[in-house]
Amino acid sequence: MPLKLSLKPGERFVLNGAVVQNGDKRGVLILQNKASVLREKDIMQAEDVNSPARRIYFPVMMMYLDEANADRFYDEFVRRMTEFMGAVRNPEVQADCVATSKHVLAREYYKALMMARKLVEYEESRLANVATGLQDSHPAR
Repeated sequence: MPLKLSLKPGERFVLNGAVVQNGDKRGVLILQNKASVLREKDIMQAEDVNSPARRIYFPVMMMYLDEANADRFYDEFVRRMTEFMGAVRNPEVQADCVATSKHVLAREYYKALMMARKLVEYEESRLANVATGLQDSHPAR
């Protein structure tokens, strides 16, 4: 089944490891066969891997983008997922961790990536709540 990408002007994406950028007008790209495609908003740079959930997301992203060498990133994924699951007590988030792991084991890397994105969003919401709580506990002087 073809994959249809609607692209904004200047939008970048990775296609089988190549960075591609749309021109100055909206565009549509139709992929007729299986390919690894990742939009710019889903691409994480190595320097942005600065939290537990991001340390899960990054190796999953690398497995997706470089499926032929996925084994190189698997041990890092397992280590980081084990650490994360040891620290998280929320049953829904733990279920997302299990689902992410199952997708990785089945080599369904895009599905695993989307589940890992949920872990990053959960972590960011928790950190935002902590930051808000800290601001509320320190009144302005």
